[in-house]
Amino acid sequence: MTARAVSLDAALDAFLAHLVVERGLRPNTVSAYGRDLRAYLDSLEGLGIRRVRDVDETALEFHLVRLSRRGQQAASRARALSAVRHFHRFLCREGLAPVALGADVAGPRRGVRVPRVLSMAQVEALLGQPDAGTPLGLRDAAMLELAYGAGLRVGELCGLRVDDLRIEEQVVVVTGKGGKQRVVPFGRPAARALARYLDAGRPALAGGRVRAEVFLNHRGGSLSRVGFFKRLRAYAASAGIPRAVSPHMLRHTFATHLLMGGADLRLVQEILGHADIATTQVYTAVDRRHLVEVHRAFHPRGELDGGRR
Repeated sequence: MTARAVSLDAALDAFLAHLVVERGLRPNTVSAYGRDLRAYLDSLEGLGIRRVRDVDETALEFHLVRLSRRGQQAASRARALSAVRHFHRFLCREGLAPVALGADVAGPRRGVRVPRVLSMAQVEALLGQPDAGTPLGLRDAAMLELAYGAGLRVGELCGLRVDDLRIEEQVVVVTGKGGKQRVVPFGRPAARALARYLDAGRPALAGGRVRAEVFLNHRGGSLSRVGFFKRLRAYAASAGIPRAVSPHMLRHTFATHLLMGGADLRLVQEILGHADIATTQVYTAVDRRHLVEVHRAFHPRGELDGGRR
């Protein structure tokens, strides 16, 4: 198939295959690329463009305007532009297009969304909820301690295998996005909770079956993300936390508490498994907000406007 003859549909199929076979991206990530790029091809088709050779940056900009008029938020439009840029870089690299379009197209301006986090008191209340007298309680205690103590993504947490744990060394080998592995430390509370679960909770849940996964459900199978999410919500409610708590909020809280304790931003980036430090820098906004609150609460001249505390 020559560059002049290739259709956009065929080019998209080739790109998605490249993401799966060569880059090893997860199905959910490939599906997200597919949705964004099919919307792009719909915009191009509306302009009468069906072949790679006919696409230019004016058409690309038309697509972004179309998304904006449909009410898409800036973050969604930025993600869509990123997908389009990756697509055109692939076409150029494969010799299907003379240049990689999109590099000079300005992305939408986005405000920094400050992650919502739990206070230390809320974390302590949450971690104290599981009933350590039951196998499921031991499992949940270990999961909560590890989620907060190591800042794992929910998929990473639920996907852990027994061989990934190094309890004596207090580290876990995590397989993150794109199949990349990293070694993540955790503290003694998480180590103790894991040891109790592996000793008494997990064997009871496994019921004699051999399983590679660390965290099992009540039938002895692997615990799903949804299963952990539901347990977390229930514990948060019983702890009296007046907000919706998600597994990712625990990850946000982990990162924020590290920075508040004086951790280096690069260290936090490595532990979280962020490819770009800009992703990690969002937590510095939370840290700054904490500093402002402390100053207002304790400094003699830290009053709010109008002299109010």
